[in-house]
Amino acid sequence: MKVLAAMSGGVDSAVAAARAVDAGHDVTGVHLALSAAPATLRHGARGCCTVEDANDARRTADVLGIPFYIWDLAERFRADVIEDFLDEYAAGRTPNPCLRCNEKIKFAAVLDRALALGFDAVVTGHHARLEGGRLRRSVDAGKDQSYVLAVLSARQLEHALFPLGDSTKEQVRAEAARRGLAVADKPDSHDICFIADGDTRGFLARKLGERAGPIVDAETGETIGQHDGSFGFTVGQRRGLNLRRPAPGGEPRYVLSIEPKSNTVVVGRGELLDTTEVRAARAVWTGCAVPQAPIACLVQLRAHGMVSPATVRASGEEVLAELGTPQRGVAAGQALVMYDGDTVLGSATITAA
Repeated sequence: MKVLAAMSGGVDSAVAAARAVDAGHDVTGVHLALSAAPATLRHGARGCCTVEDANDARRTADVLGIPFYIWDLAERFRADVIEDFLDEYAAGRTPNPCLRCNEKIKFAAVLDRALALGFDAVVTGHHARLEGGRLRRSVDAGKDQSYVLAVLSARQLEHALFPLGDSTKEQVRAEAARRGLAVADKPDSHDICFIADGDTRGFLARKLGERAGPIVDAETGETIGQHDGSFGFTVGQRRGLNLRRPAPGGEPRYVLSIEPKSNTVVVGRGELLDTTEVRAARAVWTGCAVPQAPIACLVQLRAHGMVSPATVRASGEEVLAELGTPQRGVAAGQALVMYDGDTVLGSATITAA
């Protein structure tokens, strides 16, 4: 096959491209330039898509002996990822920008362009498996990325290759070293690449503007604090609330809900976060047909952890998940991903819990 290898400059995408070459594919490497001002992105151990990463990707392509290009997708990234991130926080939701980047950039903008140019598939270094068009968890549970890929459509998965799903991260690094790839020991990227200093609240304040509002106790209705913008909080948050006084029993308070129209943050005892019912919308089903009756499965509610057995009911593009184990801190805007064992059945965007 003629395949396009998306090369971030990290060790995973480097080894994925190398394995595609070994498999006999006609491989071309491409690095995505996602910022009109690369210096504003994070650098070093916490970087992603910086000039340093582009150079690392080019060096890897040279070692592999494959053509290499840089595609400027900065405007598409701004519109589909950064602006979406801001809109979601302004609406009181908690988005996952990496999930949106996979959906809108790597498997929409890139894949569409790749197919138009005559490529058959896009290769990435994601830790996940594809079998018979169905997405499965990686054998490395700690690095599994099926959650952030579950939003992809059947068509997108049909034209995707994930060569690393059967390997652990340690095996990938060891292979990179054996191949003489300079990125073998390069640290993984972390956090949000377009927030250079890692200060998400500061970034949101600069972009959305500060606006003072009350922090209200859920049980008494009393105002017990002030904030500079409800966008700076997420459901389940405990730290940084700056409340005027502790709860009567001395127990910690958590963010229970965010009301953007009134600019109000509601806090209360941790037990009030427990939920056994989650609603979601914009469902995508790739591991099965849209269920016509309730199904028993596992659901994951955040990129890291929060897995629970559940009974799921589907109605059009909406999903209702009744959890077998109460979960705390379920936030609107995150993905609800449904699994049969380690196979993704589908995903939807959480609207209420």
